[in-house]
Amino acid sequence: MDLLLLGAGMGIVGGLIPGPLHMISLGQVALNRWVRGLLILVGPPLGVDGILLVATFFFYRYIPHTIAHAVAYVGGTVLIGFAGYALVEMRRKSREEIANSSAVTYASVSVATLAELTAPGTWIYWLTIAGPVIAEGRQRGYGHVIPFFVGGVVGYYGAAIVAVWLMAWGASLHKQFKQRLFLIANLLLLVMGASYLARAYFGL
Repeated sequence: MDLLLLGAGMGIVGGLIPGPLHMISLGQVALNRWVRGLLILVGPPLGVDGILLVATFFFYRYIPHTIAHAVAYVGGTVLIGFAGYALVEMRRKSREEIANSSAVTYASVSVATLAELTAPGTWIYWLTIAGPVIAEGRQRGYGHVIPFFVGGVVGYYGAAIVAVWLMAWGASLHKQFKQRLFLIANLLLLVMGASYLARAYFGL
């Protein structure tokens, strides 16, 4: 029970903190593309976490803990690049054209996946928290640690969906703000990308 509560608690905190996936999903929600937004919010991190679970399981002892510092450069560059691309597209196309643009859709999914994979927090979680839990499972049996990961998945995705819904609902209370939501989401992506680079540069 303690591992279940620990996993769920950490998942909820991670899901409520706005991140790149939240902003990309929110941008789609602003264009009334809820299904696409939810797929971007849920699909890429499931795939990434599955890959990192396997990598941590087999290679935990060999993965350097400084990798979170290194991938932050990649994450920041990816986010800034996509945010710039989306802002340029906004100047060339209407909201409806952006909503129906397959290029933007593919770019969103690709960037969401890369952003999740290169987020410093992702590597910190797997190397400093999930890794030791898996190591504990080797000693006490993997059935003992399954509740931790089940709680984390339910807590994270439940909280992430609620967070995006709350941001979209809050925007709907003010019509002008809702009209600018796509712009705001991409500007926030620029800020997040810059923060990734800053964290990498200053070694935070």
